[in-house]
Amino acid sequence: MRRIRIIGIGAGNPEHVTIQAVRALNRVDVVFVPDKGSEKAALRELREEICRRYIEHDNWRTVSLSVPKRAAAGDDYRGSVDDWHAALAESYERLFREELGEGQTGALLVWGDPSLYDSTLRIIAAVRARGLEFDYDVVPGITSVQALAAAHRLVLNRIGEPVTITTGRRLAESGFRDEDGSTVVMLDGEQAFSKIDPAGLEIWWGAYLGAPQERLVSGPLAEMSERIVREREAARAENGWIMDTYLLRRRSG
Repeated sequence: MRRIRIIGIGAGNPEHVTIQAVRALNRVDVVFVPDKGSEKAALRELREEICRRYIEHDNWRTVSLSVPKRAAAGDDYRGSVDDWHAALAESYERLFREELGEGQTGALLVWGDPSLYDSTLRIIAAVRARGLEFDYDVVPGITSVQALAAAHRLVLNRIGEPVTITTGRRLAESGFRDEDGSTVVMLDGEQAFSKIDPAGLEIWWGAYLGAPQERLVSGPLAEMSERIVREREAARAENGWIMDTYLLRRRSG
């Protein structure tokens, strides 16, 4: 039977890769590498660098997996995501059938960890639902949330208080809520932090966490918001892409 290993590779630093992940990589025959076009070529290159650095045998190869662009969400965000996942599941099934022989093992290298704001596990379930038989397992990875906390020397939660992990879309809709405690925001392409009431809030922001081009900003949101907007624009112009996340919480005292 075919086997797929879904391996978390951390937030951007090849040294985030765990010993468990290295051992898993050394048991694969084919590495499926997502190709999101020239804009995000660096993400593909990092996956390839990890393979070259850690796979110790020569009996493996990479197969490019073309990732279709998701349609603009409009008023139907969930519908656009479902359509995108269906298209990806069709592509995955075709490649698994064509490129992975019976008894072989393939790998999908997932940015961060497969459990947090990543759709690989849902897509794999959809591929199996289409009738292709294969087994799979999951190797956890370091998330951007952990990397953000380490870079800023933060404890994510205050004593006895919750931590909420959400998206920029949700933050823009609901604003910052004190009952959510420390709030980590991911997938914020619209810079929702600049559109909410900043009074009394502090922010810890990071981009390219763990990578050589890492950028960090922290301080009162009212003072840091415009600076982060500028940092994001400059970073995207310089690198062609950006991955960032941040933590918001009410100033204590």
